[in-house]
Amino acid sequence: MTAASSSDFDSDSASSSDSASSSDRDSDSGSGSTALSPLLRLLILTQLAFNVGFFAVLPFLSEHLGQSVGMAGWLVGFVLGLRTFSQQGLFVVGGALADRYGIRPVVLAGCVLRIAGFAWLGFAERTWAVVGAVLLIGFAAALFSPAVESEVARQAVVWEEEGGGDRTRVLALFTVAGQAGAFVGPLLGALLLAVDFRTACLAGAGVFVLVLGGHAWLLPQRIPGRVQVRMKGGARLVLRNRRFLALCCAYGAYLLAYNQLYLALPAEVERAAGSQAPLAWLFALSSLLVVTAQLPVTRWAGERLAPRRSMVAGLVLIAVGFAVVGLARPAGWTGAGGLVPAAGFVVLLTLGQMLVAPVARAWVPDLAEDGRLGLYTGALSSVSGIVVLAGSSATGLLLDTGLPVAVPWLVLAAVPLVAVGTLPGRPHRTFRVTTPAPSASPSPSPSGDAPDGR
Repeated sequence: MTAASSSDFDSDSASSSDSASSSDRDSDSGSGSTALSPLLRLLILTQLAFNVGFFAVLPFLSEHLGQSVGMAGWLVGFVLGLRTFSQQGLFVVGGALADRYGIRPVVLAGCVLRIAGFAWLGFAERTWAVVGAVLLIGFAAALFSPAVESEVARQAVVWEEEGGGDRTRVLALFTVAGQAGAFVGPLLGALLLAVDFRTACLAGAGVFVLVLGGHAWLLPQRIPGRVQVRMKGGARLVLRNRRFLALCCAYGAYLLAYNQLYLALPAEVERAAGSQAPLAWLFALSSLLVVTAQLPVTRWAGERLAPRRSMVAGLVLIAVGFAVVGLARPAGWTGAGGLVPAAGFVVLLTLGQMLVAPVARAWVPDLAEDGRLGLYTGALSSVSGIVVLAGSSATGLLLDTGLPVAVPWLVLAAVPLVAVGTLPGRPHRTFRVTTPAPSASPSPSPSGDAPDGR
């Protein structure tokens, strides 16, 4: 039986009665987590664990490559962009595989590759070895992340259809879990760096060993409602979907901006403080903001802003964050005062992220072709990864060319503003999930996902 969705994505603004009923549900169940299915809870905790292991290493990679390995600034930027591209750029592969084979084998394979990648990175001393390890780390996420994200999106629609509330709130909770991991990860990494970078890498690998064991035990062999689809022809459908590609370009600009937490921000912190010691605290600030404010911000935006307007507001906030640092740089402030613009950038970027990320993910099901949600979830990140790869190399070059100090940050401020013009209009249809009756044989469903049955 197919239930009609009551998503905010049906119209440019939610009705006051819908907002009131949603508020009533929120007051009854807090964040709504008590109403989530066991599978949704597992997937949300998965995101938490992924980010603990990942962020114990990544925030410190730039400094390691520049100082310990001795790479030039442009090469550091290229390697960081390559990591993002091998992850985001290949999400489309992981999404298509999840549609074809289900999420369990794809998630488990990704965990194995992430363990190997972190272990390799800990011992890599030459450029080719670093590049190989970084590619392996990125491809691992290209397998497990789109599998998890597409199933979370599908389950969020089920939750919405069953009267749980706006699907965006489930995606917001997913974001909160990820940021909680991003809060703990850098603090863990900073402690481990007191030993060395290799120890941090091996600890990150250890986290994924635990994730692998837990998911081999807990992740269901078969998820009801998932149906098998062929991989052939999916790419052609994506490339013809102009409105989806427009969303991808805007989301790519957001990811390029977010990637500056690992490239432009460390350079600014080093300049202002004389070391990167405050960097872990700025990452912690970002994660703490998301953990404490994401759900209220999502609730507020859902009651007042259409999806497109929410993304516009988020992109503008991100642009202002870059402008704050750009306008302050000529003053040359150092010490605690010199870190204030960087902290302002982190706060504004994080607020923009809260408005952009959950809405973009919740928007994808309404733009996806039937039977292809995994593919479209992966394609969102793949197209974005191409933007980040090109943009990160250009950013590294900007930071190294000796231009006036404000120029790189003001150029970066222009990127999200340009992205505003690429956003598509509101969707023409609403994604719906069909769950077959227990006695019925599996058949293609409008959910857009594939089976886990083997």
